[in-house]
Amino acid sequence: MSLFDDRTCELGEGPIWHPLRARYFWFDILNRRLLSRDDSGPLEWRFDRMVSAAGWVDADRMIMATETGLAVLDLRDGALVPLVAVEAEDRATRSNDGRADRQGGFWFGTMGKRAEPGSGAIYRYYRGAVRQVVAGVTIPNAICFVPDGRAAFYADTAAGRIWRQPLDAEGWPAGDPAPFLDLSAQGLNPDGAVIDAEGGLWCALWGAGRVTRFDMAGRATDHLDLPGRHSSCPAFGGPDLRDMLVTTAREGIAAPDPAQGCTYLLRAPVAGLAEPRVIL
Repeated sequence: MSLFDDRTCELGEGPIWHPLRARYFWFDILNRRLLSRDDSGPLEWRFDRMVSAAGWVDADRMIMATETGLAVLDLRDGALVPLVAVEAEDRATRSNDGRADRQGGFWFGTMGKRAEPGSGAIYRYYRGAVRQVVAGVTIPNAICFVPDGRAAFYADTAAGRIWRQPLDAEGWPAGDPAPFLDLSAQGLNPDGAVIDAEGGLWCALWGAGRVTRFDMAGRATDHLDLPGRHSSCPAFGGPDLRDMLVTTAREGIAAPDPAQGCTYLLRAPVAGLAEPRVIL
């Protein structure tokens, strides 16, 4: 484990490895910024609204989940161009977790800015269309997809539960979701998650300073610890996709020490999967 970036995030989230740029990007939601690093040092983009998750479109553009909907960021000049409005008139909500699916779509969640119960939802963007796929969520998280793209996972962090949703060939929900993990009895709060090349689900556990791997039967098989107590989301990357970047948060920690809110690089025992390109 190593400290990847010491810029503290009030609410670090949404890390992604951009395969064409060969570097990580991640968000500090509450401070409205996107962060990265290259050989020259730290990089930062600031916005006039909260931003929380992204998928890559090509070498220069990323789709972004924002508090007013989806937008496309041009990394060359920092221009953020609106794509589709989602809950744009509701000032009480913002975007949260999100990830590209295997079919080239993009899933993202919304939630109340004060985590009001049941005020959030999960949406899917696919080839220009946006559809709500989950309603009544408090804190949507753990959006990720099995290797063949025929199932999605998502969590409600407030409930301590993760669900598995079957998908059709185009990536839309097919049938009802099924419970996958209930961590509430253990007092664990599932946050962001990602699937590895063997189908294991790596989930950041908010408040535990840990990312735990669960197999498809829901059994914990591995874990990686880090100093940031509010571990929020993992992302595979690096040349062999075995590096794991994990964001953390200072939000909700009284008198946080310097380790809280930093971004960490871990070495996973198995490789991850490349993030798919989002088709606009």
